[in-house]
Amino acid sequence: MIGGRRVVVVGGGIAGIACARRLVEHRFDVVVLDRGRRVGGRMATRTLRGTGTPYDGHVVDVGAAYLTADDPAFAAVVADWVARGLVRPWTDTVLVRDPGAEPRADTGPTRYAATAGLRSLVEDLAADLPVVVSARDVGAVSRTGAGVSLDGEAIDAVVLAMPGPQAVDLLGIDDPVLAVLEQQTWDPVVTLVAAYDERAWPPFDAMFVNDSAVLSFVADDGRRRGDQAPVLVAHSTSLFAARHLDDPASAGPALVDALTASAAATAAPSWTDVRRWSLARVREPVEQPFWWDGTVGLCGDAWGSTSRVQTAWLSGTALADRIAAAPGSRSSTLT
Repeated sequence: MIGGRRVVVVGGGIAGIACARRLVEHRFDVVVLDRGRRVGGRMATRTLRGTGTPYDGHVVDVGAAYLTADDPAFAAVVADWVARGLVRPWTDTVLVRDPGAEPRADTGPTRYAATAGLRSLVEDLAADLPVVVSARDVGAVSRTGAGVSLDGEAIDAVVLAMPGPQAVDLLGIDDPVLAVLEQQTWDPVVTLVAAYDERAWPPFDAMFVNDSAVLSFVADDGRRRGDQAPVLVAHSTSLFAARHLDDPASAGPALVDALTASAAATAAPSWTDVRRWSLARVREPVEQPFWWDGTVGLCGDAWGSTSRVQTAWLSGTALADRIAAAPGSRSSTLT
C-alpha cells in the first residue's frame, strides 16, 4: 500500500520527469533523484566551448537527435512547446545511404528540434516539480514489508526511470522484477561532434547511413538548430561503439574519416569531441508501456513498440496514471 502517497522517481530523463509531473497532478508527494548535474538523461546537450571557431556558445544535441509526435496526447505537448518557441519543425526529409547506391531522399514524419537543445524540454517539464535532487546517486533499492527502502530510507514506492541494466544494479538479487529487466538488451553508441570553419558539404538535414561499419546517423546541427552553424553530429554503429567504450577518444579518427566520406565534406573539421553512450538504445523494446507491481515501477523508452522520445513520455505518464488509479494494488501490471 502507498500509505502516505509518497513516491520517489529515480531518473531525470523525460520518462521520469513525465511520471513525476503526472503524479504531482494526482496529488502524490513526489521526489525526483537524478545522478546527473542536470535533468535530461539521454536527451543530452552540450554547449560548444573553446572550439577556436566563431560558434562557441552553439548548443548541440549529443544524445537523442530529434522527436516525432503521432500520439494525440504527446502531440499536444509538442504543440505547446512550438507555441512557446521551445521547439521548431525541423525536417520531414532525410537522406538514406544504402550499400552500392546513391544517397536517396526519404520523406516521413515531421522531425522536431529544440531551439535550446532537447534537454531544455525535460527541464521545462521539471520546472514546476516540488523536489528535484540532481547529482544524487542511488546505491540500493530493496523491498520492505511496508514498501521500499532506498539507501536505507523507507518510502512507499519507487519508480526506476532508466535503462534496464541500471535498474538491475540497484535492485536486490532476488527482486521479482529482475526477470523482466534481464530480458532487455541495450546497444552502445559513440557520438562525434564536429565543428568546421565553414560549411563544406552538400546541403542535407539528416542522414541514415546504412553503408558504413562506423556510422549509423548524421545530423546537420546548424540546420537542426536553425542558426546554420557549420556543425555535424554523427552517431556510430553499435558494433563500432562496443570496441571503443573504454577509450571513446580513440574512436575519433575513424569517425571523422567516415563522416567525411558519408557527408561528402571537402574539408576536415577544425574541432571535434567524442561522447560515449554505453546504454544508448534498447535492441527490442517491450510491448507493454510500463511495469508496476504495487511497490516498484519501471518506465522509459524501452517500454513501448518503438524506442523514441514519445515512447518515454507516454511510458512515464501511463505509469503515473496506473499508480494513481489503484495506489493500494500489489498485483503485477503489464497493461
